[in-house]
Amino acid sequence: MTRQLIVALAIAGVAAGALMGWLALRQPLEPEQPPPTQARQAPATVTPEPVGHVDVTIFFTAPDGNYLVGVLREVPLVGDAAAQGREVLLAQLEPAPPPLVSPIPKGTTLRGFFVTDRGDAYVDLSVEAAVAHIGGSAAELLTVYAIVHAVTSSLPEVHRVQILVGGSEVESLVGHVDLRQPLAPDHSLVKRPRSPARSTGAALSP
Repeated sequence: MTRQLIVALAIAGVAAGALMGWLALRQPLEPEQPPPTQARQAPATVTPEPVGHVDVTIFFTAPDGNYLVGVLREVPLVGDAAAQGREVLLAQLEPAPPPLVSPIPKGTTLRGFFVTDRGDAYVDLSVEAAVAHIGGSAAELLTVYAIVHAVTSSLPEVHRVQILVGGSEVESLVGHVDLRQPLAPDHSLVKRPRSPARSTGAALSP
């Protein structure tokens, strides 16, 4: 093979390589497909939807301040014990129908509510439950047991209730009732009804 032929073949090879590179650059790049957003989204929290309404008993202080009186209230019926308990407690925190008095200190709000597998419920109230309390052992008893009875009378799976304040366990609200463990109902503090009134907001007969 002559030297001129070798040189010609080499030039042709370089030219062919350059042409292929130029053609490759001329072709549009495939657009990068973004990852599907559906796979990266966290599942939304599902709140149970009300499926009706139910009458529950909540508890207010009698005019003489010596005992609790049961009052029927209609609340949304939801298919979850924790959600149902929250509805009951929101009703318990509403103003009392005269002449009854709310045992819950003014400004108190519900921070959380949950139920354990062993039948204990935990009610987390805002700090107003303690700092805005009127004080006294009798008033503190009625505050605590209004909540205990409202929860246990409305949720058959709950047998005891512990009250938290501001997200923490407390010894008491104002120094008289031990809140360091769940409490069972104390029926001596509640006037037993003779006949159940079925209208919303009606006090049960003492």
